[in-house]
Amino acid sequence: MDVDLIFKIAAIGILVSVLNQVLTRSGREEQATMVTLAGLVVVLMVVVQQISDLFELVKTLFNLG
Repeated sequence: MDVDLIFKIAAIGILVSVLNQVLTRSGREEQATMVTLAGLVVVLMVVVQQISDLFELVKTLFNLG
């Protein structure tokens, strides 16, 4: 696992948190929720891509494919 992946996920989390707080304080709770959901989707896409790469590595390692 690459340390850059952890930093990338942490940066997305910090950015989403700041945007969520700004939008909530300005009375835009719906947009804050949408930003949070969008951040979650982005992180999930990154994690799913890494899991896919892991499965490909395992298949290659054990000559399953």
